[in-house]
Amino acid sequence: VHRLLTYIFSYNDLISLSCGAVLVWYFAGSFEKNVGTAKHCFLTVLFAVLSALLYLLLAAVVSRVVEVEDPRGFMPVAFAMLGVSTTRSRMRRALFLGVRVPVVLVPWFLLCVAWFIPRSSLLGNICGLLVGEAYGLGYCFCLDIPESVSSKLDRLFPFTLLKRVPGLRYIPGASAERRASESVKITPPPGSYPTQSSCSSSPPALPTFPPQHPAAQSPGFQHSCTPG
Repeated sequence: VHRLLTYIFSYNDLISLSCGAVLVWYFAGSFEKNVGTAKHCFLTVLFAVLSALLYLLLAAVVSRVVEVEDPRGFMPVAFAMLGVSTTRSRMRRALFLGVRVPVVLVPWFLLCVAWFIPRSSLLGNICGLLVGEAYGLGYCFCLDIPESVSSKLDRLFPFTLLKRVPGLRYIPGASAERRASESVKITPPPGSYPTQSSCSSSPPALPTFPPQHPAAQSPGFQHSCTPG
C-alpha cells in the first residue's frame, strides 16, 4: 500500500532524476504559490494516491493490449497540477511552440513531449492529468480542504518548523495573506526611486530678462518696412 505514494520518489537513472527535479521546481513551485505550502503538501499526497489508484484500474485493461510502464517519479503529480492550473485558468489561448492553442489542450501536447523522456510512463501521466482535470472541474470537492483548515495547518507542526528553515519561502494558506505578502514584495518604499527625489525638489529657476519693446529689438527691420 505504501507504494501508492512512494513511487513519486523513485527514479531509475540520473536523467529521470534531473527531469523530476525540473518538474518539482517549475510546476510544483508555481502551484504552491497559488494554494499555499500546507495545501500543496496535502494535494501532492492526494494526487499521487489518486493517480496510482486510477493507474491500477486502467492498467488491468490496457496491459492486455500493450505493455505499460510502471509510473516512477514526480511526473504524474506534475501533470495533475498542470491539469488543475489549465482548467481553472482565465486565459482562453496560450502560445505553444509559436502557435496559439486553447489552454486546455496544452497539457495534452506536453503529454506527447513527455512520451520521449526515458522511463516515462504514458499511462501514469495520463492518469495524473485526468485526476488534475477532475479536481480542477470540482469533481473531487469532497476530498478537498477549505481555506480555513489550510490556515489552521499553518500553525501546526511540521509547518511551523518549515517557517523557521532558512532559505525556504513558506507560502501561507489564506489568500489574503498571500496577496499581502506579494504586495509587500513588489511595493517599493517611498523615495526608493531616483525620480521621486528629483520630482520633489523644485526645478531650477530660469534667468529672467526685462521685456523690451519690439521696435527697440529690431530697429533695422522697422526702418526697412517704413514706406518710402
